This record gives sequence, structure tokens and C-alpha cells, in this order.
Amino acid sequence: MRLKDIQNTFHQELDVLYSSEEVDSFFYMLIESYYDISRLQLATDLNLKTNKPEEILKSLALLKKQKPIQYILGETEFYGLAFKVNEHVLIPRTETEELVEWILKQSDKLKETTILDIGTGSGCIAISLAKHLPKAKIFALDVSEEALHIAEQNARFNGVEVEFINKDIFSISKSKLNTSFKFDIIVSNPPYVREQEKIYMKANVINNEPHLALFVKDEDPLLFYKAISEFAVHNLSKNGLLFFEINEYLGNDMISLLNNKEFKNIELKQDIFKKDRMIKVALN
Repeated sequence: MRLKDIQNTFHQELDVLYSSEEVDSFFYMLIESYYDISRLQLATDLNLKTNKPEEILKSLALLKKQKPIQYILGETEFYGLAFKVNEHVLIPRTETEELVEWILKQSDKLKETTILDIGTGSGCIAISLAKHLPKAKIFALDVSEEALHIAEQNARFNGVEVEFINKDIFSISKSKLNTSFKFDIIVSNPPYVREQEKIYMKANVINNEPHLALFVKDEDPLLFYKAISEFAVHNLSKNGLLFFEINEYLGNDMISLLNNKEFKNIELKQDIFKKDRMIKVALN
């Protein structure tokens, strides 16, 4: 079966759900993964064929059901690295790459850095930091054993050492995680999408990505931030830094929350889309 004919079928079936550019992107990602054929190769030889069209047609059926392409392929890219993903972990976003970049710029000021990533999911933050800070000691915490299993695979695949911890932040928010040292940096991208915001989200996100990693109750949207900031008070070193990815609508609420804690130098930062997306504070 000609790959060009399969591409036409993709457009016939999917153009009602996705933009034409997205459909092409899906198709080229799949033929690269399944048949090791690049976009350029197909463009220069329109008669390229496959004797095994079943796999890509199965993926077409999943795309029609709005399953994310990252889950279909079982992997995605984040900060220049490859990560395994499945329905137990959130698909890493571009905005979170900006958070990693911000942390790396700050960590240049520290000789030997000890970092904790809370709610690590796929491990994308912790592993990216470990890759670029080979002398740092990186720890990553998550309540989900399934997520940690994926994160451990990603650490091995990317050749970095990260110590993974299976704990619930709410059970340790007022205690020390380790009695022998404190962390120079704590980072978290916790659940922050309010239930009321579901109406603005795409079906492929709501129906496939783990709600545990996405949503919080409308009546207490800063639930995780309260627990993590309380934990940071007990577990950050003096002048240690706390980084959060945040809900774009709750920047001022976050400033108010952190002003009431033992922090200083609060800095709110926008993402590439000009939305309040990150916040950084230092411990007094």
C-alpha cells in the first residue's frame, strides 16, 4: 500500500478533528516510527510503499478517538530528550521546558546543587536537570507507583541518576524528608487546572491524560501549593529556591500564599504565550 495513499486517508478521516498541519505531523511521526521513513524521503518518492499498513491504520483509528499521538507512539520529546509516556503520566508541555530553563540559569550560581522534584510524573523535570547538571544530586517524588515506574525507565534511558521516592506530599508536608541534608532547590509542577476550566480543554486531554496529575477542586485550587510550600519551609536550605509551574489565572493568589510563608524575593514569570506560568521564591 502506497504511503501517499495512507496519508490521503489520514486527511479524509481526521481533518474534521484536527488541522491539516496536525494531521500531516501525525502521519510523518508515525511513518518515521513504524517504517523509519522521513518526510523528505516520502516527498522525493511518492511511490514508497509498506507491506504492513495495519499498524499505522490502527493508529489512525486511535487518532479518530482523539488519543494523543504521544500515547500512541509511547514516547515524546522534552528539552531535547526522549521520554516514555503512557496513560499514567502527564504529557510534558512546552511551558514546563521554560521552567527547566529558568532553574538551570539559577543553578549556575550554586556549586553543588541538591534538587527535589515533587510530583515528578514522567520524570521530565528531574531527568532534564540531571542531564544538564551532572554534579547535582537529584531526587524526584511522586504518589503514583505507576508514574515512578515510567520515570525510572526514562532515567535509565537517558543515562542519568535520579533517586525516586514514592510518597504523598500531604503526608510529609510538615516533616523533614531527609535528616542529613536539605535541598538547594525544590521544584514542582503540581495539578492546578480547576474543574471549572475543563470546558476550555480539548477532549484528547480530558479523556486520556491522568486526572490525578491535572485537576484540583474549584474550592481549593492551591491545595498542592500549600502543602509543597509548607514542606519547603522544613526542607529547603537557607536561601534555597522554590520553583512552581502555576495556573495562569492564579498568579496573584500564589503571590499572596507565598507572602504568608517564610519566603522572600517572589518573582512571577510569564511563558512564551505571555501568561503567568512560573513563580520563584527564596527561603528566608
